[in-house]
Amino acid sequence: MGWQKHFFRLAALLIFAMLVGGVSQAQSFRVLPDFTSLVEQVGPSVVNIQTYTRSRSGNTLKSDGVGSGFIISADGYIMTNAHVVRGSDEVMVTLHDLHEYRAKVIGSDKRSDVAVVKIEARDDLQAVRIGDPSDLKVGEWVLAIGSPFGFENTVTAGIVSAKQRDTGEYINFIQSDVAINPGNSGGPLINMRGEVVGINSQIYSRSGGFMGISFSIPIDEAMSVAMPLRDKGMVERGRIGVDTTPVTSNVARAIGLGEKGYGAFVSNLFPNSQADLAGVQAGDIITQVNGQTVNRASDLPRMVGHLAPGSQAEIQVYRRGEWKTLSVTIESVPFSSTTRSVQSAAEPTSEGAPRLRISVANLSAERKQELQLDQGVSVRSMNAVAARAGIRRGDVVLAVGNTQIRNSQQFDRIMRGLNTHADTPILVRRADEVLYVLVQAQPE
Repeated sequence: MGWQKHFFRLAALLIFAMLVGGVSQAQSFRVLPDFTSLVEQVGPSVVNIQTYTRSRSGNTLKSDGVGSGFIISADGYIMTNAHVVRGSDEVMVTLHDLHEYRAKVIGSDKRSDVAVVKIEARDDLQAVRIGDPSDLKVGEWVLAIGSPFGFENTVTAGIVSAKQRDTGEYINFIQSDVAINPGNSGGPLINMRGEVVGINSQIYSRSGGFMGISFSIPIDEAMSVAMPLRDKGMVERGRIGVDTTPVTSNVARAIGLGEKGYGAFVSNLFPNSQADLAGVQAGDIITQVNGQTVNRASDLPRMVGHLAPGSQAEIQVYRRGEWKTLSVTIESVPFSSTTRSVQSAAEPTSEGAPRLRISVANLSAERKQELQLDQGVSVRSMNAVAARAGIRRGDVVLAVGNTQIRNSQQFDRIMRGLNTHADTPILVRRADEVLYVLVQAQPE
């Protein structure tokens, strides 16, 4: 009888496990989303955009590209990407009901890649509802509606893969695995409440097609650009007048900034800019703006860009081992200006140097006046080790570590006393830019 009890107990456990498993599977099937109601709700607000350019004779129009957009107001204002309409001579918009209208480009902002166009429709149009991207959670379902390769009203779905993805562009993106292809640009990214949370803008691809990584502009950023475009045809942004490059963790440790690289290294200062007038120097590392930490160099243009021209900003800088707080007046970005790209080649380089040899000369009075410097030395020659580290003939050495260089004798003395096997940052001016080069000295 003992074995029968054991058998029935085991059978009961198996049946219970199967029932629980069946319930779990049923529950997992039930949580899979049904997008049909969302598509019916948002679909009528999504448009197809076709652009045309004129022939050289000006007599004929040639189809130039296809994109997507969505209606943001009932009176015909439509948001899309700036790159969709850039350079076009004529823009045609096709609505969900296949009615076609000629559109006028109201404004286009290259920096944020946002544009606003307008059509004159016979009836009021159905505008999208705007959501809050900050409420998005990684792993949340989202969908896209657009015209990939010209196939209008195509719906794709996926999940949010990351938020605030920094790709080096002016804006941090929403990353998702929603299938985005050429023609989807300018279309909406939609949450499960039927609200637009982003504009589908870019994909990461090595083949030119979808590879599972899509980037969307957060809708709050896009709307902050679209409204002034709609009202004034342009966006007014603030700037302080600097070019910056990233601060690597190696440089941060070498100059005493900390273990983690952060902030924006000032590689170039625009003459007579507000930063120049406030006392910012090339080689400074800007770490805060109005108390907010500058985590990456790409954060600085956004942080300053959101400030009103004419307002004052407190910036914190790290300068050769010392912290300084400067008050800077925000100036206006010229309408025609574009973001200056940060090239990886401008980042500080690190290279071991078993026998470092750098020969320098004092700057002549004429050279100091030409460069507008009161100190520093010029690199006359260097050995292969120094060259591999990144030193170039003609570089002007401004500082070694956190010590400013006044003359060649001081430079030679400091170089002889360098800590062996440790990275030492050398601050150099090269043409119109300033950068750090990491060198490592070892004993003879």
